[in-house]
Amino acid sequence: MVVVAILAAGRGTRMKSHLPKVLHSLGGRSLVERVLESVKPLSPSRRIAIVGYQGDEVKAAMQSLTDLEFVEQTVQLGTGHAIQQLLPHLEGYTGDLLVLNGDVPLLRTQTLKQLLQTHVQNHNAATILTAHLPEPKGYGRVFCNGENIVQQIVEDKDCTTAQRQNRRINAGVYCFRWQDLAKVLPHLETNNAQKEYYLTDAVTQVGQVMAVDVEDYQEILGINDRLQLATAYDILQRRIKEKWMLAGVTLIDPDSITIDDSVELHTDVIIEPQTHLRGNTVIQTGSCIGPGTLIENSQLGEKVTVRYSVITDSIVQAGSRIGPYAHLRSHAQVGTGCRVGNFVELKNTKLGDRTNVAHLSYLGDTTTGNRVNIGAGTITANYDGTNKHPTKIGDRTSTGSNTVLVAPIALGNDVYVAAGSTLTEDVPDDSLAIARERQVVKPGWLSKRRSEQNSQAKNSS
Repeated sequence: MVVVAILAAGRGTRMKSHLPKVLHSLGGRSLVERVLESVKPLSPSRRIAIVGYQGDEVKAAMQSLTDLEFVEQTVQLGTGHAIQQLLPHLEGYTGDLLVLNGDVPLLRTQTLKQLLQTHVQNHNAATILTAHLPEPKGYGRVFCNGENIVQQIVEDKDCTTAQRQNRRINAGVYCFRWQDLAKVLPHLETNNAQKEYYLTDAVTQVGQVMAVDVEDYQEILGINDRLQLATAYDILQRRIKEKWMLAGVTLIDPDSITIDDSVELHTDVIIEPQTHLRGNTVIQTGSCIGPGTLIENSQLGEKVTVRYSVITDSIVQAGSRIGPYAHLRSHAQVGTGCRVGNFVELKNTKLGDRTNVAHLSYLGDTTTGNRVNIGAGTITANYDGTNKHPTKIGDRTSTGSNTVLVAPIALGNDVYVAAGSTLTEDVPDDSLAIARERQVVKPGWLSKRRSEQNSQAKNSS
């Protein structure tokens, strides 16, 4: 049995932000959300976030996590002080406590599993995660014997010159036998340069403590400023892109592509340069996306192509072609074998199979049948200043260029709309709709106008 405690009380002054540090976003999720996600497969009995600076804002940001508990650290006096706040909340608990930092978002679940396994198998009072850093400045140093039993932990600010030569650092991730830790916590002291209660002081007092070295030291990199946030994003992106390329996805110019780790890609997908995939996006086999494309929270079927376009919260079925310069949003749905072309916007619109909206059109709150052809410059006037209204277009219907459909309106099956028409009434099946003024031609009009202008000019002189 394990309880997880997340340290999330710090302000993070080096971020130079009004936002609490743990709420800064990394690849679409906050730092603390990423930490919480890494422990979910461990099936902890409880998850507790220790909050302090702008605690209400941190709570509000994570209110959707119904199984997450919050403990207040009203004054931030160090990591040991933070864990002291758990004493009344874990009274009588006999299991283990896993302590993580809310600003260390790159930890892999497998690393935490290894830490817990080592802790249990060796009956340790505490087990800590360590790493060998090429540049350990700023991190506490861990000193062990030949069996990885911890002898001493010294914070960087308190290290001697000789101690700083040790590159084995404390990652700030601990697993404690709670009953042993609970006995020590009330007796922590502030005999250090920061005048804070260090959790590391408790580590050396609980009994046998073992260190577990993380294989990839980048996992334990903390976020203290915007530079480190950018570095973490680079590491995260490299992980994600390596995963998909090894799974059969082609990334052309990976350095110019970004992919959230919540995205799902199938084999033989091709991602062109300058393409960005966000949120809960799924792209099926054989699709080619980009260049210059943003897709967010959308599902694309097999053999879909998208060029220089933006798709959000939408669905595109197999074999459809999107772009260049198209915008699909607000739950647009595109059927199979459709074409949505240059400078077309679809909002809350459902296109039937094999429908074409080739260029320069806007369809909002619209439902079309199959094999519909929308002419260039067709728009739905769906907003009356107060409410949105629907447009329905039947199978095999075609609109001419520069058509305006004033909603609410319904066009039947096999309807033809003449170019330049503005329709305000429903059109039945098998009809031609024309709604425009009769053309008037006045021969000699320009010559007459120029003569009149010349006469006026002479009279005025």
